[in-house]
Amino acid sequence: MKIINWVLLCSLLLACSICFSQKQAYNQMNSFGVSVNAGPGSFATALSWTHYHAVGKKKRFNIGYGLRFTNFIGSDLAYTTAPAKYTSGKSSIAALFSNNIPANIDTVSFAKSQTYFLNTGIYLSYLLPYWKNRLELGVNIDALGFTFGPRQNGVYKNNTVAAKPTSFNLLLISDSDIGSLNSEWYVSFWVTPKLAVKVGYELLFSEYTTDTKIQQLPNLNEANDRFRFKSSMIMLGVSLAPFRK
Repeated sequence: MKIINWVLLCSLLLACSICFSQKQAYNQMNSFGVSVNAGPGSFATALSWTHYHAVGKKKRFNIGYGLRFTNFIGSDLAYTTAPAKYTSGKSSIAALFSNNIPANIDTVSFAKSQTYFLNTGIYLSYLLPYWKNRLELGVNIDALGFTFGPRQNGVYKNNTVAAKPTSFNLLLISDSDIGSLNSEWYVSFWVTPKLAVKVGYELLFSEYTTDTKIQQLPNLNEANDRFRFKSSMIMLGVSLAPFRK
């Protein structure tokens, strides 16, 4: 997710410096999506709503915001130390370019994990001038929201520990992120002006917080209770723009 964070932040700064060329009817720039995602030990479904603003004279670049509900299911997954201040010893932008510290990283294994998260997000897309403007490239990432789900028992150093999904989600940078966040890189083909199919890559963070701080950090008078799994999945989806003319 480091690369996704960096690309999105740069794109946002660029887009915010450009004035919107023309106003469009609000409803016409709404789209709704559903996706199915699968990877090793991981499965997820997502429902989303997105509103775009077209930027530039030819209106090929779109920047927008949206809301996404994700259901993540995992089996036999190893969740590793989450906070960036432990994984790399740095936070924010510095963590993006820092190597991990192996001695600070530990693991909690879950036979089963299931989380539900609802997040607002940042959405970017570009309509390519090919195939009658039907091919679109896109990237998006969750930014802020909350997670809920059942409490799970995990194994830490041969001991059973209880954990629950980290309830608050916040996009920061790299391992500084908090909670469960979803992101996509994709290619869409608009079969009609209102219906598109898409395929892509999904990177999803799922995070649990243990009931007690179970990991004692070496050489630090601190303990950790947040553990994260980074899931890479293939994504298939459908987008619908019902109000588009």
